[in-house]
Amino acid sequence: MSHSRALLALAVLCTACGDNRLGDAFFENTVDTLTISSLEGTPVSAPSAYSIPDDRLVRPDLTTGFDFVYLVRDGRHLLIPLDALGLGGRGSNPGLQQSTAAFDALVDPPTSGYVSDDSVAVAVGDVLVARSRIACVLSVPQYAKLEVLAIDAAARTLTFRVMANTNCGYRQLGPGIPRN
Repeated sequence: MSHSRALLALAVLCTACGDNRLGDAFFENTVDTLTISSLEGTPVSAPSAYSIPDDRLVRPDLTTGFDFVYLVRDGRHLLIPLDALGLGGRGSNPGLQQSTAAFDALVDPPTSGYVSDDSVAVAVGDVLVARSRIACVLSVPQYAKLEVLAIDAAARTLTFRVMANTNCGYRQLGPGIPRN
């Protein structure tokens, strides 16, 4: 996209938003259950990364368009943000944060306190909130919540349920169309 087209698109978005408010969200927040494979010790064809803006598992050998990877190392189950892998760019800053709230109760994710430069150890039952890399036109991150449902040590996989808000500029992590 040319620079002038990008500016025009941004101007249209800002005009549509008016009074510093966002336009209506149109992607529904839904819960999905995914199984991710470890970055090491599994076939390269098995996705070991997750992208919040795309709300899907991806293969990190094919793209750096992801926010964290799963890795089993020394018996520990780790989620590692993009920046901690040395693959993030200036201002990308995806991160993870343990939550004390239950998955269904977690509706308003925090704006700070995310671990972006180190791994986060997880276990079955853990609930986390995740912040994406900058991937939307408003240059803001997107948010997701996830709960670790199962870990298969032999297969080196982790199953989690996730709700990602893929509406640019919206943070709410409740079911349906977000309002803020």
